[in-house]
Amino acid sequence: MSHVARKGMTLVAVVVATITLVSAQTLRGQEWDYRLVEGWAQLPDGVEAWGQTIGVEIDRDGNLWVFHRCFSTSCNSGREHVTPVLKFDPSGRLLDSWGAGTFIWPHGFFLDEDGNVWVTDARGEDGKGHVVMKFTPDGKLLMTLGTAGVAGAGENTFDGPADVAVAPNGDIFVVDGHGNNRVVKFSKDGDFIMEWGGAGTGPGQFNEPHSLAFDSRGRLFVGDRVNERIQVFDQNGRYLAEWPGIMASGMYITDDDVLYVADYQLREGIVIANASDFTEIGFIDEPMPEGVTVDRMGNVYAGEVLQRSLKKFVRD
Repeated sequence: MSHVARKGMTLVAVVVATITLVSAQTLRGQEWDYRLVEGWAQLPDGVEAWGQTIGVEIDRDGNLWVFHRCFSTSCNSGREHVTPVLKFDPSGRLLDSWGAGTFIWPHGFFLDEDGNVWVTDARGEDGKGHVVMKFTPDGKLLMTLGTAGVAGAGENTFDGPADVAVAPNGDIFVVDGHGNNRVVKFSKDGDFIMEWGGAGTGPGQFNEPHSLAFDSRGRLFVGDRVNERIQVFDQNGRYLAEWPGIMASGMYITDDDVLYVADYQLREGIVIANASDFTEIGFIDEPMPEGVTVDRMGNVYAGEVLQRSLKKFVRD
């Protein structure tokens, strides 16, 4: 056999081996395995168990921020002394906590590129709630959107705002979903720009929109929960695509466009998919997740409302 022929056969073998390896990696990608880390986070002194835990976010230093309902089901009725914002280091050690007496029903949670903390308070009572608030990392209030304690559907009122997300240019998006069915857009200074939505099942309509996330292209993903779909829009509200058959209570999209969806009502777990075309690449059998985030190591954190817990899953 000639040297050229042997070289050709070697090249074919390498190509076949490469294809086989890629195929094997693809198959393994469909079967990502995660291990639950028991008792990962250190609770504050005197606290023995989690309450309703809804918001989880990772900051640029790898710390986990948690937004919870005061180790109960809300932050009123005697829970005003409890701090609903907690900050943990990567080992689970509690670093900071704040926000006592500020919220009624903690809900949406987001950290912007400057480390500021954005939250939504989705119920109103005694002059608090039905607002979106922006804080510094140490808890200083910088901005409030909406009218505290007042439910409505105007430019300066919300009714059960469920989530908030901030675009790279600073524009603010609020999904006003527990009382209204709309997405509201504001400038970085808090000035009303536009809204879209309305009750229904058609493109751009909603039934309890509940969560927001941006992909690397700046597309806005909206978890249209009761309609059992995720809708995708540009930042001017133009409908682009949708993913049916999923009830997104929480979403997180990585820098390389891997989408993690917390679905405790239909899929009963955390669904992992490509944000570009919704092809599924993994699943965490975690029956009650509502909030979800991912750190740089690929570890997944889930906040649970119904089961009242915070969970960490390490990818094996």
